[in-house]
Amino acid sequence: MSDILSLEEFKKEIIEKIDERRKDRILETENAEFLIKFINNAETKTDVLKISALGMTYKRTGFHFDLRLEKNEGKTIKYLKKNDHLSFNQGGISHKLIIGDNYPALLNLLINYRKQIKVIYIDPPYGKDHLGEFADVNYDNAITRDNLLSMLYPRLMLAKQLLRDDGVIFCSIDDRNQAYVKCLFDEVFGESNFIANIIWQKKKGGSQDSEYFAKEHEYILCYTKQDWRINDKTEKQDEKDFNKIINGKKAKILKLEKWGNHSLKIDRPSLYYSIKDPNNNDFYPLAPNGEDGCWRKKPENLDSEHIYWQKDSKGRLTPYEVLYFEEMKEKYKIIKTRTIFTEYGTTTDATKEIQKIFGDKIFDTPKPTHLIKYLIDISTDISEDYIILDFFAGSGTTGQAILELNREDGGSRQFILVTNNEKTELNQNGIAYDVTSKRLKRVMTGECYDKTKDFKWLEKNTPYGDSLEVTEIETIPSNNRDIFNLIDEKLYNQDFNGNIQDKIDWVCREFEITCSTIEEKE
Repeated sequence: MSDILSLEEFKKEIIEKIDERRKDRILETENAEFLIKFINNAETKTDVLKISALGMTYKRTGFHFDLRLEKNEGKTIKYLKKNDHLSFNQGGISHKLIIGDNYPALLNLLINYRKQIKVIYIDPPYGKDHLGEFADVNYDNAITRDNLLSMLYPRLMLAKQLLRDDGVIFCSIDDRNQAYVKCLFDEVFGESNFIANIIWQKKKGGSQDSEYFAKEHEYILCYTKQDWRINDKTEKQDEKDFNKIINGKKAKILKLEKWGNHSLKIDRPSLYYSIKDPNNNDFYPLAPNGEDGCWRKKPENLDSEHIYWQKDSKGRLTPYEVLYFEEMKEKYKIIKTRTIFTEYGTTTDATKEIQKIFGDKIFDTPKPTHLIKYLIDISTDISEDYIILDFFAGSGTTGQAILELNREDGGSRQFILVTNNEKTELNQNGIAYDVTSKRLKRVMTGECYDKTKDFKWLEKNTPYGDSLEVTEIETIPSNNRDIFNLIDEKLYNQDFNGNIQDKIDWVCREFEITCSTIEEKE
């Protein structure tokens, strides 16, 4: 059974969210009923999103922006059309590159990737003159904060529908905008699904042009869809860590009283009780601040060989858990992922990567491959054929990062990249044509589109292989019957085996405005 929401199902889902906000008194009842009335009369999922946006960002304490809706181009259909010149097939995994505005691209992806994406990474434009052609079309080339948030809001709503329940989204953002963008993510994904605000050291040294501080970092917001689990790394026990001799065996000790977060009696009252110390006195756990504390684990589950009493720095007799090397050597210890990234590449590294592939700096703000590869690594393993999406793909770093990671661990992750074809002084034909597609072609096949192989990256690297399907966003009036011939259903993982009626039904269902318009015409 298809997991794709029909228009009516989509309306129902959004109305339920509006009603939840009414019950939580975020929306006034009259306003909620007004929005629901318009949603019920909406003709497309796009219209539903536009209307719901008015209710999803309304009267939020501490967070308000002047929402500007997407410009309506009338009754048109936007669909994917294959670019045969840029696509290539050499076996292996078939990755995807979509060229065009990411809003219709996300709508197209929803047709067959709803709740299928494991990881989303995005690096959206941060300010004026960084949104290119999209800004000129939609926001008169002024990326104020309202425009940035208005642009991101509907895209995040669509991205959330694409994520699996155990999916995760990462968003790179600068110091100036991160607080506002975080509020937007709280709005869309829910504050309870916030995981971390990672600090990435983007440069080391330098930054002497800053008026006050030498700015060396940016942020990466991390949110889960519902129940993502981080892929913490593990390593074997190091015998050097077991530096005590207890009962004639190498051992190390861990305090049984909890420290850090949730270390008070009120946090875990069931873990506050007394045990007998070596003098047969009742011993209760204390928190580091001197208040009643709690145990890290139940001491009663440990025998006398695994409890060690030692005086602390204040002379207080304190119980510790004993860990013997012989018992632990076959067990792996977890290496927790830190929220400060200092070892995963800098902007300088990213520029050097581009130069090795192209021989020159042809993109202004790339991210280092190492950074994105690490984010994907802690979010996936090799147990499934995971799909990773980047809908602000820029130079295509996310694609290269996934190719590298697959080679390193034998995984079979698939990437889907979306980028517009913004034209700049560096990219006269547009970023997608001059940078993204060419970068992927070179690192995947070992040659340029013109068959030349004279780029430095090849000196120390072997091409990654795999195939690339490149499509572009095309537009056609919704009352044009050619739409049934122009849309290639195979690009949406469909095959109707020549049954035209099945294809017409599918087009009318998935591009719903086409169906309503043609029915009106007849």
